[in-house]
Amino acid sequence: MITYAQTARFGAAIGLGLLAAACSGNGSPPRSTTARAQPVPATEVEAIAGLLERGDERAAKKRLAAALKKDPGNANLMVLRDSIERDPKELLGPNSYAYTVQAGDTIGGLAQRFLGNRLKAHQLARYNGILGAAVLGAGQTLRIPGEPPRIEPVRRPDRRVEPQATPARPKATPSRPAVAAPPAGAVNVTAARQARAAGLAALNDGNPARAVSLLSRAASLDPGNAVIARDLARARRINATVRASQ
Repeated sequence: MITYAQTARFGAAIGLGLLAAACSGNGSPPRSTTARAQPVPATEVEAIAGLLERGDERAAKKRLAAALKKDPGNANLMVLRDSIERDPKELLGPNSYAYTVQAGDTIGGLAQRFLGNRLKAHQLARYNGILGAAVLGAGQTLRIPGEPPRIEPVRRPDRRVEPQATPARPKATPSRPAVAAPPAGAVNVTAARQARAAGLAALNDGNPARAVSLLSRAASLDPGNAVIARDLARARRINATVRASQ
């Protein structure tokens, strides 16, 4: 029969054995045998993307496999891997719209502009059936995945019609009394003198009939002029003599 003292001595021996085993391991925890990932520099990612843009997919695959082996969780490397292995319509979607290539456009620049990531250039090239080096020409039509951007209409500012000021009414000018025209046969000394001079000239030219007409007009313009009356009487006498002799 095992006594209590024997049981205690047996337990102490087991404890000492475990302590010795722990000390023999130098107290170091077991080391993990899993290899740590080595980050791939961005320059290597760009180099692989450049190979794809130049159409060298074979070389790109080789470098991509080596890079993924070092850094399997690298998101950029996964994008490049999907660009090679997966269906571009599965990645980018079936809906698309037309885009006309402008001078200076590149497949990488369009991927950055429309897809938000230059590393998706190979996806965009395959989406459009472009194999090999993706050289674009101005005027070329590409399909851009997604919905076309909405063009917001230009809102013109409301034109407020300003009330037009009522033009001031011109002040009424007091009418001036009309100047009555001189009655017919009124005295006109100046015109009478001109008619007399013309009548005398006609008389000197041997045309007494015309002289009578002009002097009669002069007499009507200046009825009280005795000189004109005398010239008229003389012209009438001469005219009568000429007519009698004919």
